[in-house]
Amino acid sequence: MLIVANWKAYVEDLAKAKKLFAAGKRLSKSTGAIIVLAPPAPLLGALAARNKPASPKTSSRGGSKVAFAAQDVSATAGGALTGEITANAYAAAGATYAIIGHSERRVNGDTDAVVALKLSRALAHELTPILCIGESERDGEGRYLSIVREELTSAIEPLAPKERARVIVAYEPLWAIGKDAEHVIGPNDLAEMVLYIRKVLAELLPGKSSKNSLVLYGGSVESSNIRDLAASSGVDGFLIGHASVDIREFSLLAKQLI
Repeated sequence: MLIVANWKAYVEDLAKAKKLFAAGKRLSKSTGAIIVLAPPAPLLGALAARNKPASPKTSSRGGSKVAFAAQDVSATAGGALTGEITANAYAAAGATYAIIGHSERRVNGDTDAVVALKLSRALAHELTPILCIGESERDGEGRYLSIVREELTSAIEPLAPKERARVIVAYEPLWAIGKDAEHVIGPNDLAEMVLYIRKVLAELLPGKSSKNSLVLYGGSVESSNIRDLAASSGVDGFLIGHASVDIREFSLLAKQLI
C-alpha cells in the first residue's frame, strides 16, 4: 500500500516537520506501507538528507519505507527564472516522487499541456510522477468519464512507452474534497472509476504493462471509511491532504490499512 502525505502549505517550521517525519517512519514500520511525504520545498531537503528510501519494488530488501515527493515541479528546465523549482533541483534535494497536476495547481493555471510538460520534466530526472486527475462534479450522464479520460490521455500520450509505465495515477474528484465520509464516493463507485482508469491505461501502455500501474485515491477519506475503500475498490493507496499533518488522524488512517 502506498500512502502519499501532501502537507501542502500547512507545515511552516522544521520542528513540526521533524515530528511528522518521525511519525511517518513509525507508521511505515507498523503498517508495512510505503509512506511518501510531500513537504513544502524548503523543508524537503532538510528531512531527506539522511533518509535512504526503498522503492516499491525493492522495499523488502531493506532501506527506509519513507520517501519524499515534490508537491509540484517547474515546467522549465532551469535558467533565469526567479522562484521556479526544477525537477532536477528536487531530485538533488532527495525527492524520488513528484505530485503533478494537483487540482490546486490546475485551478491556478496548469492546463493539460502544462501538466504534460511537468510530467516529462519529472521523468527526465528520475522522479516517479503521481499524476492527479479528476472531475469537478459528478453528472448523471457520465460526462465526467470523458474529463478523466482527456486528462489522463493528454498527460501520458506524449510520453515514450517506457515512461508511461512509470506514472502513478491519483484519482482526485474535486466534488469529494472536504466532505465527510457520508457524502464522498462509496467503495462501489470508486471501484468502477478505478476499473475505468485501468481501462484507459491499458489503451495507452504497451502490452500488459498497465497491470503494474498504481492507482491511488485522493478524495476525502476518514478513519471510518478508508478501510472499506481500500478493501473494495482496487486502489493501491491514497493521496492524503490536510489529515496528513495531524499525527493522530494520519496514524488512525494508516493503521486502518493493516
